[in-house]
Amino acid sequence: MATTRTAKTHWEGNLMEGKGQVALDSSKIGTYDVSWPARTEEPGGKTSPEELIAAAHSSCYSMAFSHGLAGQGYTVETVDTQADVTFQPGEGITGIVLTVKARVPGLSEADFQAAAEDAKKNCPVSQALAAVKNIALNATLI
Repeated sequence: MATTRTAKTHWEGNLMEGKGQVALDSSKIGTYDVSWPARTEEPGGKTSPEELIAAAHSSCYSMAFSHGLAGQGYTVETVDTQADVTFQPGEGITGIVLTVKARVPGLSEADFQAAAEDAKKNCPVSQALAAVKNIALNATLI
């Protein structure tokens, strides 16, 4: 069954001086301030499209990784994933680094690295972000 999730943004003013709010409508968990300076300088308590992409990517990756390992018969104890999304004004999103640490009893380092790469390749958010030229992965089995 397909699902659709909705977020809405209200923006006021021009790009450089304007401001907006993004609301996570499907979950109703919050409305967050956004601005150009929050995107290109210090966040100052505001979010950015790149931070929201990082949240989506890290959570999707963790789910895909856990699911792939379960399909191979492994029990995943923990998966901690950080996504760092780099935005360069005038160029766009220039790179993403996924850093994952996982505890998976009985899994060899080689099989861990293969599963980590598979999750990076097959995570639906990774696939949606295929236009990003550099999506790197640092994976550590703990």
